[in-house]
Amino acid sequence: MFAPNQRVKVNLANLTIQGVQFSQNVQEALGTVLEQTSTAPPTYRVELLFSFKGVKRVDVPEERLRPTEI
Repeated sequence: MFAPNQRVKVNLANLTIQGVQFSQNVQEALGTVLEQTSTAPPTYRVELLFSFKGVKRVDVPEERLRPTEI
């Protein structure tokens, strides 16, 4: 389980979000958890440190998140 304002690494590999197709190489995008958007399955809204083609906030399943220490 992740908490708001927690720093995470997000695996965006092979996802399409808001019309942007992320390559298989985007496996450790840095971001901050904003909120949990669903409990079944657990999904979180994350604000990315860097914008990818205009995408700054993403909703991703919990299994694509890892805690980080930055």
